[in-house]
Amino acid sequence: MSEDCIFCGIVDGEIPSRTVYEDDAALAFLDANPLTMGHTLVVPKTHYERLEDIPTGEATDFYAALHEVVPAVEEAVDAPAATVAFNNGEAAGQEVPHVHAHVIPRSEGDGAGPIHALFGSRPDPTDAKLDDVADAIAARL
Repeated sequence: MSEDCIFCGIVDGEIPSRTVYEDDAALAFLDANPLTMGHTLVVPKTHYERLEDIPTGEATDFYAALHEVVPAVEEAVDAPAATVAFNNGEAAGQEVPHVHAHVIPRSEGDGAGPIHALFGSRPDPTDAKLDDVADAIAARL
């Protein structure tokens, strides 16, 4: 646990939350500043700053919790869908340096658009550039 992490404080019970799910690996609670009704955060109980910091076994357990929470959130607020998102690092908009998934209930016409709407301008890479990027990623896996 990190002493100055708000999510660790919630996991430890030192900070109140509207907890909706808990197991050995994860805790889920309503976002205090929701984007939509039912906006829920799912966090691993152990403090990890970025997704790649979570050991594989714990990542599997964390995803299992997320797998349970998403349909429950959708059903609870009668939403036909949800956007599930991670901001992995400060440059991506991660405000709390503790891994967390946003489960944001969605409905047709809610005005939020697809995740692609986050970016105003997009690159227009050549096939060769896409091949280079794919090769660079694959070389690191």
